[in-house]
Amino acid sequence: MASRFGVFVPQGWKMDLVSFPSAPAKYQAMRQVAREAERLRFDGLWVYDHFHTVPRPTIEATFECWSLMAALAVETQRIRLGQMVTCNSYRPPALLAKMSATIDVTSGGRLDFGIGGGWYEHEYRAYGYPYPPVGERLRQLEEAVQLITAMWTQERTSFSGRYYTVDGAINEPKPLQRPHPPIWIGGGGEKVTLRILARHGDASNFGGTLETVRHKCDVLRRHCADAGRDYEAIVKSVSFEPVIIRRTEAEARTVADQARQASGDKDWDETALVGTPAQCIERIKAYEQLGVSYFILYFQGLAEDLEQLGLFAEEVLPAFRSH
Repeated sequence: MASRFGVFVPQGWKMDLVSFPSAPAKYQAMRQVAREAERLRFDGLWVYDHFHTVPRPTIEATFECWSLMAALAVETQRIRLGQMVTCNSYRPPALLAKMSATIDVTSGGRLDFGIGGGWYEHEYRAYGYPYPPVGERLRQLEEAVQLITAMWTQERTSFSGRYYTVDGAINEPKPLQRPHPPIWIGGGGEKVTLRILARHGDASNFGGTLETVRHKCDVLRRHCADAGRDYEAIVKSVSFEPVIIRRTEAEARTVADQARQASGDKDWDETALVGTPAQCIERIKAYEQLGVSYFILYFQGLAEDLEQLGLFAEEVLPAFRSH
């Protein structure tokens, strides 16, 4: 199966809309990215689920994830729509089941449902959400996925768990996709997160070096064996953040050096995709050899520079769609 490629829509979280003077102008920039990605035949649009900017909270716009799902469902016609990933703690799972089913219907069955345990403590505290230990957040995640799946597929749902309870919940309309929208579990925690994925998920997202991804895949394979799941049926994805593609290596490296200094991210080189089209193809193919078949791309400065999206589509995508 040919690899697929999604594009992160700049939404403000990474300070990527600060050059636009107003909220409507920022949204217009997002709309242009979404429509261009669809025109260029990328497979998916992806957004983050955060309220405050990184690397530190600032008084800058960060557009809300699920409101954007509704907007992008209207702005586009073909491209799929996903979250990388919804924070389980921010919305009750019964409500999230209702919201996601509605989006799947209004988009014509184009929803990819991404969910994870949450991690940005500042947002939790600022918005008044409890911030339990990571183990508890992951137990909540597993319950939520089971509850949401039930509400997508059952006429009336009753569920009594440690954290969540519903009693005869009706969720109509149901999602269009059968048996339900694909469930993407974000994170690479080896003891719990990947076990949840093996039991309940359809797609993964864990990044890092080739060695890291190879190891995570091996762990996931063992969890699938324990759960009686077909490992090959689970989509393996990685996110490249950022992507800096230019026609010459020198130009790409110059832009990358500036971006690296500005980010202060110690893991920058592990998650970045930098270089010419040929160099990008080589790096992506190395991950393909591990079984990764979906790549989510965060293009540096995309809101101001749509040409890089075109360069990737013209020079890189054909290398993965001819076989």
